[in-house]
Amino acid sequence: MPASTSHSPATGAERAALIAAFDAELQPERFKDYAPNGLQVEGAPRVRRLVSGVTASRALIDAAIDAGADALFVHHGLFWRGQDGRVTGWMKERLGRLLAHDINLLAYHLPLDAHPTLGNNAQLGQRLGLTSNGRFGEYELGCIGQRSDGQFFADADALARHLEQVLNRPVTHVGQAPQAIRKIAWCSGGAQDWFEAAIAAGAQAFITGELSEPQVHLARECGVVFYACGHHATERYGAPAMAAHVAAQLGIEHQFIDIDSPA
Repeated sequence: MPASTSHSPATGAERAALIAAFDAELQPERFKDYAPNGLQVEGAPRVRRLVSGVTASRALIDAAIDAGADALFVHHGLFWRGQDGRVTGWMKERLGRLLAHDINLLAYHLPLDAHPTLGNNAQLGQRLGLTSNGRFGEYELGCIGQRSDGQFFADADALARHLEQVLNRPVTHVGQAPQAIRKIAWCSGGAQDWFEAAIAAGAQAFITGELSEPQVHLARECGVVFYACGHHATERYGAPAMAAHVAAQLGIEHQFIDIDSPA
């Protein structure tokens, strides 16, 4: 997905207003998450240019600096439960760049997955041409539904080809559907452990980012096809959609920068 820019009158907004707008949409207080949601690194008090991306990598931070960003909005921030708290090595490099250039870092993990229209799962389904008519799993992050055009996929290979075309990357799939695939479940990123919940919800196929060894056998034994489409590839749509929405509300210029990842 190439970088994209949405131009609003760049009057800008106070940092507090930007945080409040994201919090109002994403409701982080509803989630017990693996990371702090919201402002992770404080930068300039006024924001005129917002860059969005998937992960707060050094490459994305450098791109945000080059773009003249006052704030960076991501799905994967810098801080995670259980990590080493020392500011050395890669953490020093990333933090140093943000602080030196006065860039605010805002990160929302599970709340961005869950948003019903602008979140990762909603946006992934939209791009895949899928309509959700149900939710499953913790915080109802997972979606289950069917093709929006009312058609079906003739077999597991047909759905794999569709996924590869839309996501523009190879897809790994395990298992074969005993009949045409009509009922499809999906959950972006590392949701492989939700495969059993998708099976219980009646899915004939499950789409996520990653595959672990146990799901191989479940797919073969249960007749439900498992598709591993890439963690990054399935989570690169929520951040730009949400950031563009909030930026338009506040009169902030927005640019999405996609740092490619094979994961």
